[in-house]
Amino acid sequence: MLNDELPIASFVCPTGLRELCIGEQGMDARLDHPLDVQVFHIRLANSAGRREAASLLIRKMYGWRGYAFEPGEEHEANKVTLYAETGGMVVGTMSLCLDRDTRLPADENFRDMLDGLRAQGRRLCEPSRLAIDKGVTKRVFAALIHISYIYAHNIHRFSDYVIEVNPRHVMFYKRMLGFGDFGGERPCTRVGAPAVLLRLELEYMGEQIRKWGGLMEAHGEERSFYPYFFPAWDEPGITARLLTGRS
Repeated sequence: MLNDELPIASFVCPTGLRELCIGEQGMDARLDHPLDVQVFHIRLANSAGRREAASLLIRKMYGWRGYAFEPGEEHEANKVTLYAETGGMVVGTMSLCLDRDTRLPADENFRDMLDGLRAQGRRLCEPSRLAIDKGVTKRVFAALIHISYIYAHNIHRFSDYVIEVNPRHVMFYKRMLGFGDFGGERPCTRVGAPAVLLRLELEYMGEQIRKWGGLMEAHGEERSFYPYFFPAWDEPGITARLLTGRS
């Protein structure tokens, strides 16, 4: 059980959103109870056991998609790893690679593009190793991304996310988070698949959080993930817990 410390953030998945949650298949909706909710916690993977639990989920999801997986990267000094758990089970994880003492994973295939941003004084970080178990509420994805934004932008003043994604996932990141094209398709040697480089300015992400964060299903016609982020007024508390809990 990975629940022996206070989480960075927690939220519940209401019974009315059962189809977005991990749950028993075929359960009769008439058996629902107002207290029947699923509680999710987001924590820092700041111990060997937690990093290994996150790594196991990555192996599972990468293997399901047919990608290669290289163990050991979760321990690099320029990374912070977050994970989501419910009932003591890890159901989501992501790492945030910081462009400080060592280069980013994307430098392996797109260093020319990233060096151009560095020359402009941009401070880069790279979300990586994102894995969400099948059937988990979309709020897990939104919470992991939002907390990584707080860590990168609000605490460490990084300016841009850059990510390598499989070409078939490009439209998802553009539509759901606002990423833009930044590099054409190239082979990604780490996972044995093609990759496209995308970029997102964190100032833009902050604007979207302030506009949409916390609206949930009351978002009208907005189709991005931003309504499922935490409301902007939750950020000071999350920031304080990140500062206390980081290793």
